[in-house]
Amino acid sequence: MNEYLAAGISLIPILSVMFFLVILKKSALRAMSFSYILIILLAFFIWKVDILRIVAVSLRGIVITGNLIWIIFGAIVLLFTLRESGALSVIKNGFVSISPDRRIQAIIIAWLFGSFIEGSAGFGTPAAVAAPLLFGLGFPPMAAVMVALVIQSTPVSFGAVGTPILIGMGKSLNVPDVLEFINHHSISMESFLYNIGIWTALLHSVIGTFIPLVMVCMLTRFFGKNKSFREGLQIWRFAIFAGLSFTIPYFIVALILGPEFPSILGAMIGLFVVVNGAKRGWFLPDNLKYWDFPQKSEWESDWVGTISQTEEKIPENISLFKAWLPYVIVSLLLIITRLDFLGLKSLLTSEKVTLEFADILGVNGVTETMQVLYLPGTIFIITSIISIFLHRMSFHQIKTAWRDAFSRLFKPFITLIFAVALVRIFIDSDVNGSNFLSMPLQLAEVIANLTGPLWPLLAACIGSLGAFVAGSNTVSDLMFALFQFGVADQIGVSHSIILGLQAVGGAAGNMITVHNIVAACATVGLIGVEGALIKKTIIPMLYYLIFAGILGFILSMIIPVSFFI
Repeated sequence: MNEYLAAGISLIPILSVMFFLVILKKSALRAMSFSYILIILLAFFIWKVDILRIVAVSLRGIVITGNLIWIIFGAIVLLFTLRESGALSVIKNGFVSISPDRRIQAIIIAWLFGSFIEGSAGFGTPAAVAAPLLFGLGFPPMAAVMVALVIQSTPVSFGAVGTPILIGMGKSLNVPDVLEFINHHSISMESFLYNIGIWTALLHSVIGTFIPLVMVCMLTRFFGKNKSFREGLQIWRFAIFAGLSFTIPYFIVALILGPEFPSILGAMIGLFVVVNGAKRGWFLPDNLKYWDFPQKSEWESDWVGTISQTEEKIPENISLFKAWLPYVIVSLLLIITRLDFLGLKSLLTSEKVTLEFADILGVNGVTETMQVLYLPGTIFIITSIISIFLHRMSFHQIKTAWRDAFSRLFKPFITLIFAVALVRIFIDSDVNGSNFLSMPLQLAEVIANLTGPLWPLLAACIGSLGAFVAGSNTVSDLMFALFQFGVADQIGVSHSIILGLQAVGGAAGNMITVHNIVAACATVGLIGVEGALIKKTIIPMLYYLIFAGILGFILSMIIPVSFFI
């Protein structure tokens, strides 16, 4: 079998996910399970991977899924705890007094608060939180979902405390070839991921600065009475100010602290700066006319969902400061457990508290670990427990929050098991009886030969495809990071830049990810408008991919391969 045919076959599992999910419109669970069976057949019959190895790497995928689901569970428990205590209602009410202008409300709630939620929780949570907040303020349901989806871009690569980089990239690149490469350059995997994070943050900072402006222009064009981009452009200075208020600290934090904190701290700083700026009229036109939606009687039928807007009772015992305090606690706990010099990191990651699954089923090298105490999910749960006392919650409120969190886990857990196991077989197919490279590297070699130095123009598109298909930037990185590394190796450009483009593309793809759209629509009662939303959000996604490709191509041409490798 020649290399081109082998590369074509290695594409089949990826294309099958799209076929089942998009063409046949199967659920993510069915699409991933069907594709998992398909990749087993290809690995066994074409790549001639030993069946015991296939089973072992699938079990390794379950361990990785356990890490992911613990993060998701912790994030959901915290979110639902704050919902039941009434803290989320207090936070929403705090936004109302800042400005009656819907464009400014969208920037503050979707762009900044949504980015903060992405940084702390990830996994589509921002769209599911920001959309109902905006809906509660009087936004048409479809408008609320659209702006919540548009911001599922810049903060996503560092979402859930850096999970896409640290787990997505980290697990994908944890193979002998990559480890040999980074050892040759006398750096650790942690340092390599830090370098990838810097390039990711740089690309996002340049492109993401304009996302608030894109967002408000889309808001006024699609949902304004005059259907005009110009009404969005009227506040261009404020929109760019809001963009920079997030992206400048975002990049600085990536440079100083690494990939866990850019979205959290960048958004916190941005919120403080922009909220104060909005109250004082910074960068707003002197003769600003507050912009609003048309009267509800003029709303188009597909703007409206099945849920009616109702007044929420604001709890009197929770101040705005107390409502925000759990998120402050999360940020502080994450920082003090991630800074080496404080000593907590080494304690929480020591061998004594690390669960190691070494040589699973006796297969050499198929090893995975779980550091439960160090995972962000543990910090989310600790903060949730603190919030119970902080907000004086009743037993019924606690029970409801935890019950709802558990009820949201089963389907994502099963879906992730198949998705991550598929990815692990894809990646770990290097040990085979056919003398092929692993599937992603086989594909990389052929694509590198076909595209050559032009690959940086397309690298982000692959990340975006992975996020769209898998519904996750993390899974996209798991699926394609090794592939992107292989292409960078083949064409002789900086590995960190190409992997940064993968991370950026995976983030951009979240704007059209079916999972995020469905989850956000459900919170405001929208049914059957997923296609219409994708037609809108594909616009900012294309903006992101085009400029990421141009910037990545320029950087790859002028930055030496050895610089940040």
